Amino acid sequence: GAARRGWGAMTLKLQRTVSSDSNQLRAEKVRKAFKQPAWWVLAVGWSLACCAGAVNSVCFRSFRHYVSHATGATTSIALGIEGFADGRHGWEEPGEAIQLLSMFLFGAFACGLLIDKNHVQFGDKALYGAALVVNAFLLFFSVILFQASHGPMASASFAACACGLQNAMCTSHLGAVVRTTHVTGTLTDIGSTAGRLTMAALRRHVRRIPPNSLERAEVEVDTLKLMALAPMWFSFFLGTFAGAFFHSHLGVHALLVPASFTFFGGLAYMLFQQRMRVQMKTLERHRLWRDITNVSQKILTARQVIMDSKAEATITPAVSVAVSEMQKEFDQMVDTMHRMLGDFKRLHPDNCEQESEASGEGSRGLYDITATKPFAFVPIDGAKE
Repeated sequence: GAARRGWGAMTLKLQRTVSSDSNQLRAEKVRKAFKQPAWWVLAVGWSLACCAGAVNSVCFRSFRHYVSHATGATTSIALGIEGFADGRHGWEEPGEAIQLLSMFLFGAFACGLLIDKNHVQFGDKALYGAALVVNAFLLFFSVILFQASHGPMASASFAACACGLQNAMCTSHLGAVVRTTHVTGTLTDIGSTAGRLTMAALRRHVRRIPPNSLERAEVEVDTLKLMALAPMWFSFFLGTFAGAFFHSHLGVHALLVPASFTFFGGLAYMLFQQRMRVQMKTLERHRLWRDITNVSQKILTARQVIMDSKAEATITPAVSVAVSEMQKEFDQMVDTMHRMLGDFKRLHPDNCEQESEASGEGSRGLYDITATKPFAFVPIDGAKE
């Protein structure tokens, strides 16, 4: 009986260990599947959402049309066709809706010609600056056409084209496509994310046990999503309010406010694009240098542990042979990392020196990457090799 109980306890402990390891792996997958944009990228998206809200409210008050989304236009097309077929009105009503929808679609098509990627990568060859400038000119044309008495429909069409172009600039981040000219999908994601967080909190309260690693990872990811999506909705709301305020004082010229923002933003991007590209390449090289040095440090630490274990007199001959084999493998890895670090330093000497000074590595180095021996340790804090 005691043996069975001991065996049962051992089996239960093993099951819990396996379950914990499985949760750890799944938690890592959850975190890796979520790629949070940089905060400055989110700030750009929030600013564009604010501009889109302003454009939509000004266009509705000036032209009696919403232009920042295509759901209403699609519904109007179907209703207009049905009414035309029934003889209740002419073709003008569905024709206007088709015109708005087509211009919105053409704006998104034009963005696809300028930006051939679905992820924001500032500093690359994608013409983000040109897209923003074109967006501004479309809004300028919308005001000019209205002032020239070409009717509200032509002005609304150009504004819809500007919104389609801006909306297509948005990114496939946060596990779902984030848009800036309408908030239906944003509110849907906010509601579902908040529901998952609430259910996780209720489970913790009812069960009164701490969450496992997988649950903590899911809560962490959902919280970060909520922190990005909620400001997106509020920015659109704030822009709508600001657009209504400016329209009450400037009329249709209120469209010049978001147009000026996108114009100067696009112009600044085009002027500083080359400098931004060089800066981002430098940041990538710094990151690669840090990653290589971190991996090398961990390999060297693991190798030192193996060497210490081999030096112990209590290990059996079989274990000693296994440790020797592991040491050979670590020696090969350290040798490879040593060559990589040396090649990297020869290719980018300036970046290596800057990174070493920034991390303080120059004063207390982990190892000497220029040494001829692959395992030549540099003393740390006065320690011997």
